[in-house]
Amino acid sequence: MPLVQCQPAGRRGRNRTQLHLLILFLSVLQTHGYIQIPSDYTYNGLKQAPKITSQPISHTAYSLDDVNLDCEASGDPTPSFRWVKDSKQFREVLFESGTLTADDTEDLRFYQGSYRCYVANELGTAVSDLVHLITESIPTLAKEKRQKKRSFEEGQSTVLYCNPPKSSVAPKIHWMDMQLRHIPLNERVTISLDGNLYFANLLVSDSREDYTCNAHYINASVILPKEPIAISVTASNSVVKNRRPQLQKPAGSHSSYLVLRGQTLTLECIPEGLPTPEVHWERMDSALSPTRAKKLNFNRWLQIESVTEADDGEYTCTARNSQGSIKHHYAVSVEAAPYWTKRPEDHLYAPGETVRLDCQAEGIPTPNVTWSINGVPITGTDSDPRRHVSSGTLILNNVQYSDTAVYQCEATNKHGNILVNTHVHVVELPPQILTADGIVYKATEGQTILLRCRTFGSPQPKVEWEVLDSGSDSVLANARISQTTDGNLEISNVSEEDTNIYTCSVKDSNNSISAELEVLNRTKIVGPPQDLRVLRGHDAVLQCKYTVDHKLKYPTIQWKKDNQKITSSAIDDRYTEFQDGSLKITDVQIKDTGIYSCEISTKLDSVSAAGSITVQDKPESPHSLELSDKKERSVTLSWMPGAENNSPVSEYAIEMKEEQYPDKGQWEEYSRVSQDIRHLQILLQPYSTYHFQVRAVNDIGTSGPSPPSDSYSTAPAKPDVNPENVSTVSNDPNSMVITWKELERRQFNGPGFKYKIYWRQASDRGSDWKESIVSNPPFIVNNTETFIPFEIKVQALNDLGAGPEPAAEIGHSGEDLPSEAPSEVTVTELNKTAVLIKWSSVSMESVRGHLLGYKIHLRKKGPRSHSRRGLPVQALMADKYRVIEVHGNKVETVVSDLHFYSNYTVTVAPFNSRGEGPHSKVHHFTTPEGAPGPISFLPFESPSETEITLLWEAPDKPNGVLTGYLLQYHEIVPGIASPQQVESIDLPLFTEFKLKGLNPQSLYRFELRARNAAGDGEPTVKEAATLLNGEPPSAINITAGQTSVNVSWVPGERQRNIAFSFRYLKKRAGGEWEESEKVNSTQAFYQLQGLTPGVHYHLQIMPGNNSWEFKTAGPELHELPSSFATQGWFIGLISAIILLLLVLLILCYIKKSKGGKYSVKDKEEDQVNAGARTMKDDAFGEYRSLESDNEKCSMSQQSVCESKRSSNDSLADYGDSVDIQFNEDGSFIGQYSGRRDPSGHGAHGSSGATSPINPNMPPPSISFPTSVTGFLGPN
Repeated sequence: MPLVQCQPAGRRGRNRTQLHLLILFLSVLQTHGYIQIPSDYTYNGLKQAPKITSQPISHTAYSLDDVNLDCEASGDPTPSFRWVKDSKQFREVLFESGTLTADDTEDLRFYQGSYRCYVANELGTAVSDLVHLITESIPTLAKEKRQKKRSFEEGQSTVLYCNPPKSSVAPKIHWMDMQLRHIPLNERVTISLDGNLYFANLLVSDSREDYTCNAHYINASVILPKEPIAISVTASNSVVKNRRPQLQKPAGSHSSYLVLRGQTLTLECIPEGLPTPEVHWERMDSALSPTRAKKLNFNRWLQIESVTEADDGEYTCTARNSQGSIKHHYAVSVEAAPYWTKRPEDHLYAPGETVRLDCQAEGIPTPNVTWSINGVPITGTDSDPRRHVSSGTLILNNVQYSDTAVYQCEATNKHGNILVNTHVHVVELPPQILTADGIVYKATEGQTILLRCRTFGSPQPKVEWEVLDSGSDSVLANARISQTTDGNLEISNVSEEDTNIYTCSVKDSNNSISAELEVLNRTKIVGPPQDLRVLRGHDAVLQCKYTVDHKLKYPTIQWKKDNQKITSSAIDDRYTEFQDGSLKITDVQIKDTGIYSCEISTKLDSVSAAGSITVQDKPESPHSLELSDKKERSVTLSWMPGAENNSPVSEYAIEMKEEQYPDKGQWEEYSRVSQDIRHLQILLQPYSTYHFQVRAVNDIGTSGPSPPSDSYSTAPAKPDVNPENVSTVSNDPNSMVITWKELERRQFNGPGFKYKIYWRQASDRGSDWKESIVSNPPFIVNNTETFIPFEIKVQALNDLGAGPEPAAEIGHSGEDLPSEAPSEVTVTELNKTAVLIKWSSVSMESVRGHLLGYKIHLRKKGPRSHSRRGLPVQALMADKYRVIEVHGNKVETVVSDLHFYSNYTVTVAPFNSRGEGPHSKVHHFTTPEGAPGPISFLPFESPSETEITLLWEAPDKPNGVLTGYLLQYHEIVPGIASPQQVESIDLPLFTEFKLKGLNPQSLYRFELRARNAAGDGEPTVKEAATLLNGEPPSAINITAGQTSVNVSWVPGERQRNIAFSFRYLKKRAGGEWEESEKVNSTQAFYQLQGLTPGVHYHLQIMPGNNSWEFKTAGPELHELPSSFATQGWFIGLISAIILLLLVLLILCYIKKSKGGKYSVKDKEEDQVNAGARTMKDDAFGEYRSLESDNEKCSMSQQSVCESKRSSNDSLADYGDSVDIQFNEDGSFIGQYSGRRDPSGHGAHGSSGATSPINPNMPPPSISFPTSVTGFLGPN
């Protein structure tokens, strides 16, 4: 239970004098001379004074078993224990353990008293806390008479008293019934701190005979049930009267409480009344803390744990119900048992030092502080001038080994006492150097370096420093070198000459260490960051070039912006740091403006330099637009500038949007003004609504628009201008169409805008104007004669009036087609493809409009002779008809680009805007012959190694009658002009020519020209060489699959195609040679199919002696045991039966469906055979077309031929049908099978075979069409 005393309480010992505080402050600042042994100091002979590890605790003993006072301690040597009871020696000295227990022969009351434990060894005596042992018997209940049953009326209040047996430890009270069930508690039924049960008002349901108070003595381990109390509550015969609250506890209106610091304060307020009162707690001098003040027991208790001096004050409890309220005041005084504010500490001291043991305690009232030595008060020891106490501080001057002891500081006031043990150990420790030997110190030039020589000993060792090879000079002779008080050597502004070995030694001992100092080059920034001006959105790169000593590796580079570190992250990768120290900032923004510094740091030094980035951007938009000086046709606009973004504004652009109707119109620039102007008068149009906005312009660009100004509308007015470009348009001979350029909407100046049209004949200017009003052009005047001049004008008008008087313009009524044709058309030849055409002009009256010119109609009637076979239809149509326009009144023109040797007709017709008039009479003329055009295609064949056959057709443009051809050719020898060979070829039936006796090793250049009476035509050039005899491949590449193998090879250059086959054999018993179909040597690839997986094969090329071996992929398939079902004769018999049945079915179907009709298949074959081209087939390997190969196919080989055709349709995958060639390195150079002469090099797309002296020529193409996919089986 908390210490609560209902007595007046004052405040004692709160204030401290200023003198006491000053002394305390000075004692804190006093330097202590104690020794702290470093962890790396090695010394094993140091003894330890006794130190109590387990303190005794005050308690109440109900039996001898409860008598147990702990006292355990450590120390070296092992300490002894003795007890003092009531200031007298108690029992004998104990060893190993000082715990005190009872003797069974003693009475329990013998042990009641105050105890203290003393623990001693040769270094001193430690004293425990003073504890109190209370002895009493286990609480019991005296015999009680059963209380009479008490009777109450409903609504009354009452108290059931518990009155448990007295004990030094208050019991915990439980109100229960006979079944040990707790009595329900609430705001109406409450237990007080003294254990009584209070009823604020009674209910009939409160009637019972077993209200039992159970007192639980926890330390005695006993529960004492009191005699049951019986009450009877009867319902009142009259109406229950409500009562205002009254306090059942505490009594009166005021009470005082004394509580000690750290204890728990519980204030109770138990009211009675009807209805049940509510309780409210308050603090008079301040608000209740919701975290410290807890409301318990249905708001009947106010509890504050760990009371402090701040809780001292006045509290109130107010009980209130519908009948009234009552208040009680609690005066709470807080005092304190002694507590430490500063404790002395255990330390080691060297002889001769001064020891200060600061011991400060607080309490209310102020505690008294006393000192003891080894448990003996200082006042009871011999006086020593070296020892005195000042304000609780014990000072020992010039300590000696005899001063080693345990000193006790004890603080006491009326509420208790506290004690602390402090060990003072005066020792002598041998000196040691704790810094490692041979440390290498590195520094850069200009730095200050500290060479450490950390020592320890008691008394403090003295050290000396020396420099290797310094002679007799002291190291401290250098002004830059000094020795610190703790023995370290400090060298400031180091340079390369300070590089040396330094020795630290302890005086009067053999202890010494050496230290090496190495001075490196200082880190420098040789290329500091610049001051940059960067456009927003661009990238900026700041340089930071540096140099470091070669022994300082991996310097770190730290960039900062405005002294804040820049870090690169995955989220924001705008910053990129490079190895050379530079920093790149991507997409700089205005916020990136600032001071940037780079810091280069090594393990020894760091250096920094700074630059800046000024981010420039187009200015921010102006704002705060205002309209003033508003007039009918003007207004003054003013604005405020926005931020310039580090680039001064040069001018402002004023934009306006005029709207005839709301939410329409576009922004247009009105004017630009210099940057020093902030307002402008703007001229306006009538009958318009205006909005204005402003943009700022600097060297970077133009800002966004400002927020629009308020709208401003002008009043309507008469039009200021009339429409322009008033003219007439000719659409119909009997009408005149008047048109003009419409005015813009902003020029209407008012509502009801229209156009007023005026017109009259120009020949009758004295007549009245005819007029009409329209909304928009055009305006049509009907019933006019053809092409009559009129005066016309157009005037703008609106509801407020008409615009200014317009000027008259001259227009004409509609035109008609010209009525007269030109005459006297003549044609004069200027050259073979150009003529001069002349004609006589027509009269102006016949034009019936504005004469725009004449049209020359030129028709080509075809060549004078010679078939035009081979000329495209489109070219014939383009040549047949031409129209040449001659503008103005010209009567002659030159017509060029005519065709040679052609018949032409020409007519001439005038035209105006209405169209063409009648044509002149047809005039005929012809053009002479010209040199023929080039031969379009010049293929060749090479039937042998010394022969070439040239093939061609007649030129598309013979330009006359062909008489023959001129062939010129010569060998191509680099660096040598070969003699030209000339062959004159008369016009043959077949356009081909064979050259014999050619050099197989040479490349030839052929030039072929067509001839007619006008001369020789343009040459067609072909470079070609003869082909060599082919041979089967000798080197092949094999790629094996499970059931197939791909074979590839490189065809020989300039070799004629040759056929060969592949022969293959399984390498196991019973295998037979099988042969593929014929293969083209220029194919470069072939695939054998139908092989057995996992089997070794022999492969040969026939003809030839070369052989290869390969193995198919996959597991080997073993043959089934031999049976009649696997015999060849059986399989053949079954196959023949199936084939015979299939033939019979097909014949039945054909007979049924064919009837008397002819065979479509036979007719198609006839058509194919009829369309095949006849070629000369000298040998198997010759180059020929696909059609000629098809002719060679017999009916039995029809499927093979079909395979040949399909194999040339497309390129397939490597393992499928493909027709390719490979270079020597295996690269693809193949093409589709076809004729040997692809268009390529040479004039007009011609090319020849590859020459051995020209390796860049393309390789021979494939001309022997054969199946790419081989069908296995006997040959």
